[in-house]
Amino acid sequence: MNKTKLAGIISLLFMSPAWAITPFTVKDIRVEGIQRTEAGTVFSYLPVKVGDTMNDEQADVAVHALYGTGFFKDVRLEVEQGVLIVLVKERPSIASIVVNGVKDFPKDQLKDNMKYAGLAEARIFDKGALDKAVQELKRQYVARGKYGVTVNAKVSDLERNRVGIVFDVVEGEVSKIKQINIVGNSVYKESDLLDLMKLSTPDWMSWFSKNDQYSKQKLSADMEAMRSFYMDSGYLEFNINSTQISITPDKKDIYITINVTEGAKYTVSKVTVSGNTIVPRAVIEKLVQIKPHDAFSRKALTETSKLVGERLAEEGYAFANVNAIPDLDKEKHEVAFNFMVDPGQRVYVRRINIAGNTKTRDEVIRREFRQVEGAWFDVTKIKKSKQRVDRLNYFSEVNVETPAVQGTTDQMDVNASVKEKSTGSFTVGAGINQGEGLVFTGGVSQANLFGSGNTLSTQLNTSKVNQNVSVSYTNPYYTDEGMSRGFDIYKRNVNATTIAISQYTSATMGGGVRFGVPIGEDQSVSFGASAERTSIGLTTLSPPRYINYVNTFGSTNTTVLGTVGWGSDTRDSAIYTTSGMVQHAYTEIALPVMDMRYYKVNYDNQWFYPLTTSWTAMTNAMIGFGGGYAGKPMPFFKNFYAGGTGSVRGYQANSLGPRDASNLPLGGTSRVAGSMELMTSIPGVKDRSVRLSGFVDAGAVYGPGDLPGTAGIRASTGVALTWLSPMGPLKFSYGVPLNGQTVDMLQKFQFTMGTMF
Repeated sequence: MNKTKLAGIISLLFMSPAWAITPFTVKDIRVEGIQRTEAGTVFSYLPVKVGDTMNDEQADVAVHALYGTGFFKDVRLEVEQGVLIVLVKERPSIASIVVNGVKDFPKDQLKDNMKYAGLAEARIFDKGALDKAVQELKRQYVARGKYGVTVNAKVSDLERNRVGIVFDVVEGEVSKIKQINIVGNSVYKESDLLDLMKLSTPDWMSWFSKNDQYSKQKLSADMEAMRSFYMDSGYLEFNINSTQISITPDKKDIYITINVTEGAKYTVSKVTVSGNTIVPRAVIEKLVQIKPHDAFSRKALTETSKLVGERLAEEGYAFANVNAIPDLDKEKHEVAFNFMVDPGQRVYVRRINIAGNTKTRDEVIRREFRQVEGAWFDVTKIKKSKQRVDRLNYFSEVNVETPAVQGTTDQMDVNASVKEKSTGSFTVGAGINQGEGLVFTGGVSQANLFGSGNTLSTQLNTSKVNQNVSVSYTNPYYTDEGMSRGFDIYKRNVNATTIAISQYTSATMGGGVRFGVPIGEDQSVSFGASAERTSIGLTTLSPPRYINYVNTFGSTNTTVLGTVGWGSDTRDSAIYTTSGMVQHAYTEIALPVMDMRYYKVNYDNQWFYPLTTSWTAMTNAMIGFGGGYAGKPMPFFKNFYAGGTGSVRGYQANSLGPRDASNLPLGGTSRVAGSMELMTSIPGVKDRSVRLSGFVDAGAVYGPGDLPGTAGIRASTGVALTWLSPMGPLKFSYGVPLNGQTVDMLQKFQFTMGTMF
């Protein structure tokens, strides 16, 4: 048998022309040496077919093609009487991957990451993929600060051309920052500059913040914070020359050295505005945040460019350029700035696109937009539109982008993307209120009914204090102009004999209609009418004033109520409020057509103010008063109460104010309460619906016949956690009374829970 070798290992193809052959016609092709690979797979990659003429060039291409599959570690071609014989030796497959010594990561997670490197069970073994997997494993540990990690990979041959891979990992300890040195500073102390940095040497909070673990990203952020500090303090020529990171041989301690050049402090000598300002130049000059004789501030320059750009964007010039051109006098250490204004071309909105609303109808979102298609672009209307969509409280995220239309210079699109969230509540057996104990409730409340923006709620509450059955429906756009209309039907039973207030029971049935009319972008007025019938029950423990009321006016009363209200909402967001104000004023009066004669006036105010990017101050004020008229008193079951979650935390719910002879709260005809709160997100928690706060609350309830020791302002302080969870709003607080009296009813830990769908 006469065989001619056409090609050997691929490297031999380039070593010598001795492999040159006489071209021949391929009569047949035979594959030898395959175990797992199908012959058809080899044929599919082989660029030679029966009937082709074979030569040196084609043999070279064929061997390259088969090697390129990654299936084989050896490929040879031979010919026997016109038959092309393909001899291959397959790469082994991976039978198993074992990871030993790993504690910081789930082993399944590591194996999943190895797949991205090309290493997985049942795949063809590749030494390059193994090395890549080792490096990836080390990278994950280095990202956690474990620079001393060692990873050894062992490959063992198994039967049937398979291999087993074992990774032996020694995790080591987390490398900590031992020392941070700043070189070249003279104006500011090193300790002051270190306070600007998040990276630090170990302290008592390092276990939580991880700031003692080196991170390239954190260091870059710290460098920018230091640069901003100097630039905002007048040091125009400040520069960070270099940073050196060194680690000890045992990989435990890291040393960071930062070399800086502070330069001289510059003051502003002159500020001018030039270019086509579109609006009167005096308007632009008022927006300039940096003045002559001020110390140079990069922040002020940036803010000026932003404000001027936004002002021009209000006129439709969305692509305006505002550049601060400096003129340095290095001898006097002064700098003059000329704000060059180039408005560019006026832009109009081509199209408003809505995305992400899988449930909510487009028109529900579009009717909140103040920017309209075809009109000039107005940045204030864009912001207001986003704010109004956000305040619908139907979405967990609302983002608005304004990309330019490709191929044009005067058109933009407005792309609004939202992320739906649960807007309905289902409260069967899931509510807990520490003031009322375990609350068995049932009902459905949908704030975005079928995506229409309408609200329908049905409630059944069977707590030991309040038993409520109600149905409410609201259409916020009863008219195209934004007038709302709602209906309410309810039955309420109150059993005050089970809690720490004066003893009585009441049963109320009623219904009504209400309307809301917008009187501005952020304001509306409301009015409505309802009728209700209330029956009062007393016990032997009921106070004399309750008994006298029932004896005088009867145990059953019918009331026709008229209501008038006003509301204003300028919050920047309903999801994560950082600025703005919410105000409500509300009056109800018993109309002189039925039994009762009384009125109640309430005013609530919440004000949010951003202190930093992560801290927000909030103040809350509640004022209410009421009384009777036409010779009749305000019914005691309409009294104001305070204490507990929502008013003065740290005191039992409804426990503040006048008391009866048994020292049980009576409520009162007026109430005042307020709080100051400092809120922030929880470090390490990305969910914006979770907020931690410290608070100071104060409040009081007043009424005729206050008993000694029960009147007067009560105050408390403490911490609170609010979470708009998928189950519903969760509120936890721990309050410590600041001026509690011996007769006060205290309750330091308080919480409320609900459920959502």
